This record gives sequence, structure tokens and C-alpha cells, in this order.
Amino acid sequence: MGDIEAALSAIESLRLGEDFTYAEVARRFNVDRSTLSRRHRCITGSMAEGCNNKRLLNARQETELIEYINRLCTKGLPSSRDMIRN
Repeated sequence: MGDIEAALSAIESLRLGEDFTYAEVARRFNVDRSTLSRRHRCITGSMAEGCNNKRLLNARQETELIEYINRLCTKGLPSSRDMIRN
């Protein structure tokens, strides 16, 4: 767990109505206050989340496509773009 995730967990673990400041939590976990604030309010996400949102295939689809290509190769069929697209 990275520092920013630890800081977010600390904020989430506070009791309902318990006061906190982003600056105080950011200092305690050595993270940028504005980044912590934006991530906590779901304005921005992590870079990994951003990369996942830009992917054309999710992880399961990618795995299935790789297995399909491997099956084609095992049968001696060259995998062409048209075969993979369909």
C-alpha cells in the first residue's frame, strides 16, 4: 500500500462527523495535500486507474484473446487481423 492509499484509508477510518484537515493527514503520511484532497473527493484517480480506463480490452478479454491466438497457433493456423477482429 502506497502512502496516498494509507492516507485515504486513515481518512476513511475516521468516525462519522470526526473532524480532520487534509493538510494534517497529508503531513502525517508525507503526501501532497491537493492530491490527497482530489483523490478523496473522487475528482481524480490514480495513474493505474487512468490507464485501465483507456484500455480497449479489460483483463479478462485480453486473456481470452491470447488463449484464442494460442489455440490458432497450436492448430497451425496463422492468426490474421481479420480472424482476431471477429
